[in-house]
Amino acid sequence: MNDQEVRRGAGIYSKPVLGFYDLLVVKFSNSLAWRCPSQLMLDQYNRCIGTRHLDVGPGTGWYLANADLPESAEITLMDLNENSVEHAASRLAHTHVSTRGVTANVLEPIPEALGQFDSIAANYVFHCVPGSWADKGVAFKHLGERLAADGVLFGSTILGSGVSHNLIGRGFMALYNRLGIFHNREDDAAGLEAVLRRSFDQVKVDVIGTVAVFSARNPLRNGGAGGLD
Repeated sequence: MNDQEVRRGAGIYSKPVLGFYDLLVVKFSNSLAWRCPSQLMLDQYNRCIGTRHLDVGPGTGWYLANADLPESAEITLMDLNENSVEHAASRLAHTHVSTRGVTANVLEPIPEALGQFDSIAANYVFHCVPGSWADKGVAFKHLGERLAADGVLFGSTILGSGVSHNLIGRGFMALYNRLGIFHNREDDAAGLEAVLRRSFDQVKVDVIGTVAVFSARNPLRNGGAGGLD
């Protein structure tokens, strides 16, 4: 995997971009382009989020800021882009939760010093990660290693294969892939489920519009995740 390519994709989220991200993505694109309303993903946060939570690729922090967070929640924000971590942290600064930020690559082992988490979210992360599902799938092994035995990994990703994009979606797909923001032309739901099952015993993938909404439990450890051929 080309590290520069990974970092270039993350680097698009400058402070000005984050300033209009909610309007473009949360309010507009999710419903009209991808046909998966943001409320559905917010509902998943409300169902799944635990007291010790890791949010990978938090974006602007919109979902966390609007979720029903546990009273004593401890939120760790993880991204390659410090702008995203800082922006999301600022959204939570006046809430009852404690936050910390870490700059890290989900395709590499996640520092053990962060401990174990009751829940991990990777919302709209993997369509931005370069490579095939076999390449991206190593991230699920790393995430599983940081998930408590009774915890849950959840998230969503925009698919490029096996779904029918409307006119707006096709336009955004072509533009974002050409700019290197997306890397998802070959991403399908079956491939996502397959790599999740290499790292978790219980897996659920639902396709809503052109978005795969997933959750996974019971992380496989001690080599149980196997190699990603």
